[in-house]
Amino acid sequence: MYIPVSHRVGDRKKIDAFIHGHGFATIITHQDGALSASHLPVLLDESPDGHGALRSHLARANPQWQQFVPDREVLCIFQGPHSYISPSWYVMQHTVPTWNYTVVHVYGVAKIVGDLAALKKIVCDTTQKYESSRREPWRMPLSESELDAMCQAIVGFRIEITRVEAKFKLGQNRSQEDQDKMLEGLGGASDAGSRALADFILAQKHET
Repeated sequence: MYIPVSHRVGDRKKIDAFIHGHGFATIITHQDGALSASHLPVLLDESPDGHGALRSHLARANPQWQQFVPDREVLCIFQGPHSYISPSWYVMQHTVPTWNYTVVHVYGVAKIVGDLAALKKIVCDTTQKYESSRREPWRMPLSESELDAMCQAIVGFRIEITRVEAKFKLGQNRSQEDQDKMLEGLGGASDAGSRALADFILAQKHET
């Protein structure tokens, strides 16, 4: 991924927090010159002495899991807030439109999770992550035997992370006045994506 210096994010805690907060990702693999992609909820297991690992599962009927081999890297893309940027928001408007966005690319080697207990843990951990913030969290009503049977229809996998690239393109190359005007424009926009990007930028400012 092309990343100008001003857009590069190297803070590991910030990257991990981004992955946790934007866990619906795109898994991309390649085989025999052809690309495959699946869109899946992905969990991050942090590590104090390494990049950590990703865990997820996909339908057994999805042939992409057969492309998880030890000598082939896979790419997992985590996409955050993004939006069109109008030059009308700038003080200096003699320019062109652009698109600002936030994204993390995670590379690694994927391995199939063959252990049933580990596969069920992926399912339960994913459910827990997204149910825990709900006012009335749903509790899984399935018995162990019923869950075991349903797990036969999915394939779990774990990606040992080898490298990570993070890019927050937020107008850092513009003057502070242009950045402030852009933020005002995003915050007042009618679409949710623009406002989400404005909230993200504000959160970044509060962290510094």
